[in-house]
Amino acid sequence: MKIVVDTNPVAADYDIIADGLLAFNAAASGRPRTAKTDFAVLLRDDDGATVGGLWGAVFSDWLFIELLYVPDSLRGQDLGSQLMAKAEAHARAQDLTGIWLDTYSFQARPFYEKLGFAVVGEIVDMPPGSSRYFLSKPLKP
Repeated sequence: MKIVVDTNPVAADYDIIADGLLAFNAAASGRPRTAKTDFAVLLRDDDGATVGGLWGAVFSDWLFIELLYVPDSLRGQDLGSQLMAKAEAHARAQDLTGIWLDTYSFQARPFYEKLGFAVVGEIVDMPPGSSRYFLSKPLKP
């Protein structure tokens, strides 16, 4: 075996690693829903072009919000809250345990806290001079 640092890996490399880890997780946890399933709530203009939205994945009975973006010109119209509400409705419809995400101190921590998320972790000085926060919102008691 050789260990190689590859700064330009291909999707097939990712799939081999992810599939192996997911299979291990399913066997170790006894949970069938360990496979990652991508999910999106899209913000489209009148022509049908995607201009923003939310990207996430269902994994281990939780919805992970990977990305949330509303263009500057559309902010202040409650679109971010609506995108998050659609994501939460999707998670509840799938009977998921909760939702988690991460954000930086210069991004949207107060926005997420207003929606019922709580900080469960922090990495200080990531990026330098800022913090990265991890937040979760349980959907079940």
